[in-house]
Amino acid sequence: MKPKRLDSALVSQFAQFALDCIAREYPHVHRYWLEQPEDLISPRQLTPVFYGCLDWHSAVHSHWTLVRAIRCCPDLSFARIARAAIQQNFMAEKVAVEVAHLKSHPRFECPYGLAWLLQLTAELRAWPDPQAQHWWKILQPLEMVAIENLQIWMEGLTYPDRTGTHAQTAFTLGLIWDWAMVSHHPSIREQIQHLAQRFYYKNRYYPLHLEPLGYDFLSPGLAQADLMRRLLPFDRLGDGFSQWLHGFLPQLAVQAELDSFQPIYVQDPEDYTQSHFEGLNLSRAWMLAGIVSGLSPEDSRIPILESLATWHHQVGLQSVSVNHYAGSHWLGSFMVYLITHSGLAPGKP
Repeated sequence: MKPKRLDSALVSQFAQFALDCIAREYPHVHRYWLEQPEDLISPRQLTPVFYGCLDWHSAVHSHWTLVRAIRCCPDLSFARIARAAIQQNFMAEKVAVEVAHLKSHPRFECPYGLAWLLQLTAELRAWPDPQAQHWWKILQPLEMVAIENLQIWMEGLTYPDRTGTHAQTAFTLGLIWDWAMVSHHPSIREQIQHLAQRFYYKNRYYPLHLEPLGYDFLSPGLAQADLMRRLLPFDRLGDGFSQWLHGFLPQLAVQAELDSFQPIYVQDPEDYTQSHFEGLNLSRAWMLAGIVSGLSPEDSRIPILESLATWHHQVGLQSVSVNHYAGSHWLGSFMVYLITHSGLAPGKP
């Protein structure tokens, strides 16, 4: 799928979501282990860099959103304001508190939030902007402990998580892979290839018609395929991504078998769980585009996949809610990831 020309006005619209919430401490959802009453402190004290946007991982990918938006659209109308807001959070003394927290709570936001942190640092690594390079150096200690915690997580995996929410294994491995490509980290790539061979390479006849499995914001099936299109050109697992996809999703060759795989229309965008479906439409669109990118141009499945991707993109664009925090605290990130083609060319604007 050839990426469309970047719509800077659209990027600006959804990046504004992130700017509006990275310094908004409440409402907030805590997800960490309490050992004693003294552990219950305010988000700003606990994680002074990423305390906004309802939860830690949303704060992380909202910072990524602003960095990505400024990098892709240098003339962004609020770029100066966004840079100032990021600078307020990316300070060495604040990062030191975050590092201490991750070291003492190695399962905190692992794997989803930590993988998004790597997306953020990968974006900064690859951007030859003096301020971006300064921010990357400030975040390096946090990046190091995040990858250490993720490596421990990967080493301990017995089975993949195949759900459609934060714990899903395939999506996280895809984000880590993209970071490893930008950071030139071959041992991490080898670790991911090994896991993919164990968990996914022999999978066949995935029941795509059963999705979503719950209040998903990620497709378990498409995320697995989007991971494998990253890996198969780089390893010797078999005959390539095209052949693997034939076995895993044979229904992609027949339009009639995909009739049930439609975008999800949200009835109540103020419901925090239903808002997941708005994100599901967007992540499906970018994963379908990713799958297309792993196929040869003459592959007969491409028209069907492109049609599905466009449909999910259009519904996602129409339904993303700006009126309620249930969606606005995170959906701008998913929209910017989609429209800037982030997963198709890691490290490139």
